[in-house]
Amino acid sequence: GEPRPSADLCNRAYLTEKIGRADVARLTQADIYDAMEKNRHRVRFANYIPTAISMLSKMAMRKRWRKDNPAIDIEPLRVPKDRKKPHLPWTDWAVEKMREEGEPLPRLIFEIGVGSVQRPGDWVDFQWGDYDGDTLKLRQNKTDTVLSLPCTIALKAALDGAKADLGVAPHPSRHILTRANGSKMDYHAMARVMVRERKRLGLMAYDQHALRYRGVMELAWAGCTDDEIASYSGHTSKEMIIKYAGEARQIMRARQAAAKRK
Repeated sequence: GEPRPSADLCNRAYLTEKIGRADVARLTQADIYDAMEKNRHRVRFANYIPTAISMLSKMAMRKRWRKDNPAIDIEPLRVPKDRKKPHLPWTDWAVEKMREEGEPLPRLIFEIGVGSVQRPGDWVDFQWGDYDGDTLKLRQNKTDTVLSLPCTIALKAALDGAKADLGVAPHPSRHILTRANGSKMDYHAMARVMVRERKRLGLMAYDQHALRYRGVMELAWAGCTDDEIASYSGHTSKEMIIKYAGEARQIMRARQAAAKRK
C-alpha cells in the first residue's frame, strides 16, 4: 500500500504544503477536512493528516499558541471497497513463531502491539516514564484519549527484559522503541524492522496493524464484553471490535463444540 507519513511531517512546512499556509493558531477543522479531501486519492495518507495535526496542535497548546485541538473528532475518509485489503489477525502459529524465533527488537514491537491493543502510530510514543512495572499509560494520537493499560504477562516480561538490557535505569523521557543510537524510532523505522523480520520468519501475511486485532481477539477469548474491550483498546467505534471479537468468539465456540463432539 501507499507509505504512511511519519511524525516527522508534523511541522510548519508540512502544513504550509498541505493546508495552504494557514497559521497553526488559526487552523480549523474545515482546514483539516480540506486537506483530507485534496488527498482523497490516497485515503490512508489523508486519514493520517488529523493525527499529524493533532500532535502539532498539542505542541501549540503547550506553547499557548491556541487553546484547543481542532483535529479531535475528525471523521476519517472511507476506503473504497475495491481498495480495501483486510488485515489478517495473527494466528496462534504466527504468534508462537514470533515469540520463539523473533529477534529482540521486533519481538518487543510485537509484544507492545498485541499487549497494548493500540495503533502502531502510538507504539513509538511510549516512553519509559509511561511504564510503572505493571501498566502502560498513553494519550492516543488519533483520539486524544488517555488510557491506562494493565500489561499482559508477555508484555511485562518484554518490557522488563528490554529495560534490563539497557544496563542502567532509563530516563523517564527515553522512548521504549529506539534506533541503535538511542534516538526515538519513528513509524517508518519501526515498520522496516517488522517487515524485515516478517520476511525472515515467513510471516508476511500478518502485518503490524493486525497485531491490534489479535489483541482484540485475545480479550474476547478471555471473556471480555465489547465495552470492556473498547475500554482497553480505546476504539471510539465498535465496528472493528464487533468484527474481530466476533471472529474470536466463533472460533472459541467451535472449539468447544468440537470438544463435545469427541
